[in-house]
Amino acid sequence: MRLGVLIYSLAGGGAERVVSYLVTFCHNNKIDVHLILMNTNKKYKIPEGLNVHYIEKSQDNESGILKALKIPLLAFKYAKLVKKLQLTHSLSFLTRPCFINILSRKFTSHKFKLITNERAFPSLQYSYKGLQSKFNKKMIKTLYKKADLLISNSHGNAQDLIDNFEVSSDKMKVIHNPIDLDKIKNIEPENGFFDDSKFNIVTVGRLDVGKNHKMLIEAVGKLENSSTRLYIFGEGNIRTELEETIGTLNLKDQVFLMGFDANPYRYLKCADLFVFGSNHEGFPNVLLEAIACQLPILTTNCQSGPSEIMKLGEAKEDLMITDYGILVPIKNADLMAKGIAYFINNDSYIEECKQNGKTRIKDFEKNYILSKYIETINS
Repeated sequence: MRLGVLIYSLAGGGAERVVSYLVTFCHNNKIDVHLILMNTNKKYKIPEGLNVHYIEKSQDNESGILKALKIPLLAFKYAKLVKKLQLTHSLSFLTRPCFINILSRKFTSHKFKLITNERAFPSLQYSYKGLQSKFNKKMIKTLYKKADLLISNSHGNAQDLIDNFEVSSDKMKVIHNPIDLDKIKNIEPENGFFDDSKFNIVTVGRLDVGKNHKMLIEAVGKLENSSTRLYIFGEGNIRTELEETIGTLNLKDQVFLMGFDANPYRYLKCADLFVFGSNHEGFPNVLLEAIACQLPILTTNCQSGPSEIMKLGEAKEDLMITDYGILVPIKNADLMAKGIAYFINNDSYIEECKQNGKTRIKDFEKNYILSKYIETINS
């Protein structure tokens, strides 16, 4: 096998992390792998000597329209590279690289196995108004069914492609996200950061509408419990709006916007609870990271991922209690507040979640998941 892995960049993000893990795994196991990028930014480490190629070196501030217009040209360039490298398998991550991967077949007679990796729930991710959402939904419906194999990181995402984008179930495979347990285990906790007399809650994620931090802030306000603290790690375009919400609800002494931190694990290891308020997800790695830090979870039951991670039986419009934590319906600050209160009043349940999580997290261990990637690609 000579494998090409195509992604826009390694500039940060869940898909980019998985790619860095995968190409490193291949390199270390003597699998002939080539990493193909469209941007020079790299925040994740890759091995020295790894084959790295560029079909362009784009600017970070390119408009969405320009990116769309360049897809056919990049597909042509990628087709030439696939033939030059004599790739036997081509695996692409994220929507635009997947478009390029699929369209490249129109520009070459070279035979290769074409594999795409979709990491979002497209019906929800592109449900917002605007040309970009319409374009992406149309392209996914037109192109994805032409791939030889599609890999999704959750069963919910896979079913969305089958139900709404005409992808054959025979082509779909699900491989969950990997997590580097050894790395997290070796991180020292930030002891002394939190006030142990308070109930300290942490969430991690970019500040945008979809992550719905505003609902988490409102839930803290509804508790009317001055001993509750919420620490939000992340940056994004609604920071000012969140600051205004905190001020309006008089929560400046209880809710703190911490900004981006490259090593949030040191705080997770010292907190009492991890909360997650997202409206939609592909497969939220941050929940795995929190479980690996031995935290109980309180999350929305968004599409998709949380219910799979936490092995939820039946969904309902109330608290959904599992062995690893609690799920609540999306966009419901009242039930999120009820969930926080449940944890505050049930120390024994918190301990149960921590103990159960130690076993559950092993299902996502990095080398186990990466081995499944190679098996699936070769199947």
